[in-house]
Amino acid sequence: MPARDPTRVEQALDWLQSGSPADAERALAVLQDAVFGFGMKVCGNPADAEDTAQETLLRLARSFKKFPNTRALSVWLYKVARSQCLMGRRKSKFAPQHMLSLDELMPSQGQHGDSETKSWAITPEEAVLQGELRDRLETAIHALPKGYRLVLILREMEGLDTREVAEVMDVSEATVKMRLHRARVFVRNELDKYLRRPRGNPA
Repeated sequence: MPARDPTRVEQALDWLQSGSPADAERALAVLQDAVFGFGMKVCGNPADAEDTAQETLLRLARSFKKFPNTRALSVWLYKVARSQCLMGRRKSKFAPQHMLSLDELMPSQGQHGDSETKSWAITPEEAVLQGELRDRLETAIHALPKGYRLVLILREMEGLDTREVAEVMDVSEATVKMRLHRARVFVRNELDKYLRRPRGNPA
């Protein structure tokens, strides 16, 4: 799924604030795809992603909260979806044998060059076009601890800025930057190992 579309979210917000039941239904339909897409990235399981989308939109429909702007609506949606998705118990096909420890996410010696601070080189769109590489990408992302995985997804795949990610995650901006940095290094290294391996050899 593509990252959030501010124009569509803004349209949905206008409909929510119109007071019309028909507009409200239209707004929920627009937001459902975005929340489902986020749920797929976080949960890695369609059933959990569907549950996440339904519960998040039900909460929005019940409260019809008044949001002052698109940013406030986006942060609220991601925060609710994050909590709901992490409650899911189904196992993603990309779930690793074990979750990484924080020590495993620390940059190793020699990983402090400029390339480490550059934005993630592999975009979601590129990964989708490369089936096997996409699977490797999914596996690497799901090997991350939840807090690191969520920061990476929100920042790199959903397009939130650092401040917005911090609000969704209820952490400081410094923590977001640290987690994003370590998550980027780990995922990039995992993809590099795959791309550099001799062709025909098992992973």
